Amino acid sequence: METLLRTENLTKKFKNQVAIQNISMNVPENSVYGLLGPNGAGKSTTLKMIAGILKPTRGSIIFNKHPWKRSDLSNIGALIETPPLYGNLTARENLKVRTELLNISDGRIDEVLEISGLTGTGKKRAGQFSMGMKQRLGIAIALLNNPKLLILDEPTNGLDPVGIEELRNLIRQFPKQGMTVILSSHILSEVEQIADYIGIICNGKLEYEAPENKEDNLEALFMDIVKRNRREII
Repeated sequence: METLLRTENLTKKFKNQVAIQNISMNVPENSVYGLLGPNGAGKSTTLKMIAGILKPTRGSIIFNKHPWKRSDLSNIGALIETPPLYGNLTARENLKVRTELLNISDGRIDEVLEISGLTGTGKKRAGQFSMGMKQRLGIAIALLNNPKLLILDEPTNGLDPVGIEELRNLIRQFPKQGMTVILSSHILSEVEQIADYIGIICNGKLEYEAPENKEDNLEALFMDIVKRNRREII
């Protein structure tokens, strides 16, 4: 399988603190890559570098067989942390703002509303949306440019069990549509059900990367890595 995204010794320092250290990860094309790690492990920082929000201190990112460049953002969609919504606008109006900024056809608005299950929201303003609907709208915004790579950072935060299942089913459809997904989470069961590949970050280092194997005990593997790293710190 072709690799869509590869990082080589990716490192990020904030003043004297090393947040990410020499991460080399490989994300196959048309797959769901589950990036696991405890809170504060460095998942969001890693994804922000891939999404162009943060600049790496050193190391490189290879996207679609070439060194990452700013123009690649036209092929990358991201929902990292809080969805960037205008609370006084409807779902359609929020999307319209982005199509104007990105110079994308308005026809794409109906497509992403359908994909994200928001076609029936009408004149309801985003500020009145439930947490699940806000997450869906954030994903719809990330999908507007029909990206090759979709980055979702803890997308089920604040969702109820029904919302989590609906989002899980939605994400599983994306590789069939020619889209690669990086999904970060600290919830093992969530990632285990939909990921094709697993990466585990702990203390800013990629400690594990392999195809997801239903026969493996992911929880035992995860806990072993976390506990081992904590002993090393002590």
